[in-house]
Amino acid sequence: MLGLVAGTCAGYLVQAEREPTRLPSLSQPTLKQAEGEAPEPLSAAQDRRVKTDGDLRKLLLKKPAGAKDTEWLTVTDGWQDMASFASNYDKPDMMFEELVSDEFRRAAVTGWQVGSSYTVEIRLVQFRQVERVSAPGTTDNDQYWAEDEDSTDSWPIPDTGEGMAYVHNKPETEAGYLPLYSAEAHAWRGDIAMQIWVYADKPISKKKIMDLAQRQMGRL
Repeated sequence: MLGLVAGTCAGYLVQAEREPTRLPSLSQPTLKQAEGEAPEPLSAAQDRRVKTDGDLRKLLLKKPAGAKDTEWLTVTDGWQDMASFASNYDKPDMMFEELVSDEFRRAAVTGWQVGSSYTVEIRLVQFRQVERVSAPGTTDNDQYWAEDEDSTDSWPIPDTGEGMAYVHNKPETEAGYLPLYSAEAHAWRGDIAMQIWVYADKPISKKKIMDLAQRQMGRL
């Protein structure tokens, strides 16, 4: 089991011994094309792969007006490579091996701080998904750990299939520091897993985490 190091984020359930997801055979019966004109190809606006195969950073939510950049994100120009992404977890070596198995492709990351009261981190984690379908499994793992925390409320994220948002009502406490409340959201679409965390010194509302999740998923 691998826990995230950054802040008090959710952990990650290692499935090193799991069997790869069986994919349908690529050999399919040949279908006879109907007579007439060939269908028009999808436009760039309609073809989701045009967006997700391009600059993934452009799909991240923009930093709100008045917000500041964070100092704690380990990113290079908005990207986290496999080694940097694995370093977010308490056992980076094991996490790195898991990411190799899951066919990690890249991760686009952003974050910001609003005043001194709360911070936001968003990751779009993309997988190649040639031999296995990894985005849903990553989201399942994130949701498992989010639900495992005590005093947690959760809600489905509309129009995301099995996407979920969570508010943890019990803060992390440490002598000399203000209580730290957290909320998170996890969903996937195609080959991308979305991860959002919010941290604050006061309880976080359902509205805040749900708004972030819905707006971010709406860009995928």
